[in-house]
Amino acid sequence: MPPPSPSPILLPLLLILCPEVLSYEAPEDKQDVFAGKACPAFLTFTNAAYLAGVTVELPCHCKPEQIQSVVWFFRKHLGGSKETRALTDHHGNSLLDLRSVPHSGDLRSRFSIRLFSLLIFRAGPDDSGIYICGSAHKDFFYGYDLDIQAARTLSFTPRLTHEIRSKKKKESQGLGSSQPLYQVFTSFRPWTVCDRCGVPGEQVRVGLCYVHSLYLHVRYRRANQTVASCGSGAVPKAFGQLKQSRAGAELEVKSCQVTCQTQATSSKIRSLMAFLGYNSASSSVEVPVFYLSHPADRVLTLGCPGAHPNMAVAWDQGTKPIYRDEHLAGRNLNNTPPRLMIDTGHHLVFTPAKTQDSGNYYCWLQGQQAAEIHLLVYAHLGRGQSVTSHPDFPTAIKTVLKSYAAMTAVFCLLLLGRAVFRHLRNTTETHSD
Repeated sequence: MPPPSPSPILLPLLLILCPEVLSYEAPEDKQDVFAGKACPAFLTFTNAAYLAGVTVELPCHCKPEQIQSVVWFFRKHLGGSKETRALTDHHGNSLLDLRSVPHSGDLRSRFSIRLFSLLIFRAGPDDSGIYICGSAHKDFFYGYDLDIQAARTLSFTPRLTHEIRSKKKKESQGLGSSQPLYQVFTSFRPWTVCDRCGVPGEQVRVGLCYVHSLYLHVRYRRANQTVASCGSGAVPKAFGQLKQSRAGAELEVKSCQVTCQTQATSSKIRSLMAFLGYNSASSSVEVPVFYLSHPADRVLTLGCPGAHPNMAVAWDQGTKPIYRDEHLAGRNLNNTPPRLMIDTGHHLVFTPAKTQDSGNYYCWLQGQQAAEIHLLVYAHLGRGQSVTSHPDFPTAIKTVLKSYAAMTAVFCLLLLGRAVFRHLRNTTETHSD
């Protein structure tokens, strides 16, 4: 079953959270959009599959009209009811910096609740499980069966031909006997638009692992539903080999190049710009500018503001485009990643950041420049480190000594010149007398 579509509340910036027992509470003077939507009498779990690294949004589609606040609950697929945890915000809606959310950490440090919806930032396979929208009194309204799949393969290939598609289809239907218990296949989403315009860009599409079976757990499926994601709780435990060997997403990238579309302006605006001395080339759309400082030798993750999981995102370092095929070609995603890369969630990741990474970075959304980031990576001394242990300490000492020697030499020359000038003046006066 396809994941729920993101809504406009998916914020471009991230939020920092703490495990306090709080929740989001709706303003009482606002109209309750859930008033006319009844919750199911029997709680089922909607299957939602995503690629690892993206920001996941789980809307609470229903709740009783008298409920003004919701609490989200989480447990692992194989966990018992006693392992259910309550996920809550610290202040509900504290809008903070992107740097406040760690690159990888516990679920409690990477989620937020906004307008009853649960946002999980940089979701990973460990975040897979059951998510339930409920109340503080442990009344459950709506549930999700979330499956976060890590991309095991990354291929750079042109558009699939008919022969390749047929081969993939045969492989997915050739498992087991003539009437197998389950069939595994990869469901590919459509190609994204070209992530840049005017220059060579890339297109990306995601393939998620799904299983077709008549023996899916009834609690995790709707009427006549026979398909679920490979990591779903609907897959019986007897298919354990499936989750160990078959589950995994695929990421495909191909090159593209499109022309930039000029925005149409009215004749009055063009006449005014011509009168003021501006031409059409100088009327480019300005993008928002962000300033960011980060200590060196630490992992840094840059996110493009406004990006959604299914959007095309690209990054430039100054005037140099950063392509996925240059940094990830021929690499296994499970191995050690390169120091600079675009991850599967379309974030620009430095592992770690260096002082030479300082500069201007640009991100593209859906083929248009969306933001400019001025990055400053500064040297940072950690605990137990002294100034003398820094690798640039000898160079700094030499620079200071050279500067001191130069200033001393200039001072001595000034004193010498002053003495010579006085001596010449005294000699001239003596001759005059």
